[in-house]
Amino acid sequence: MRQTIRSILAAAVFTTAIATIGCAGGGVAVGYRAYDPYRRDYHVWDTNEGVFYNQWVLETHRVPGRDYRKLRKNEQEDYWRWRHDHR
Repeated sequence: MRQTIRSILAAAVFTTAIATIGCAGGGVAVGYRAYDPYRRDYHVWDTNEGVFYNQWVLETHRVPGRDYRKLRKNEQEDYWRWRHDHR
């Protein structure tokens, strides 16, 4: 039983490390301009935005490490709606 719990905790720590370290900047190069179709404007994708993106990924159970630019348009809109509610 203890071994199972340790394995689960180790996997959780590893996954979190990969999600945060493995995709620094949220999987998008710093300085990238991202279009927000929800508000019809552009945002500079910096380290701060990457932190919010990683938080969104975890809260909405998305695939960690996935580049924002590879999300479908409706997923990008979902992100910006969430983002504007989490200033």
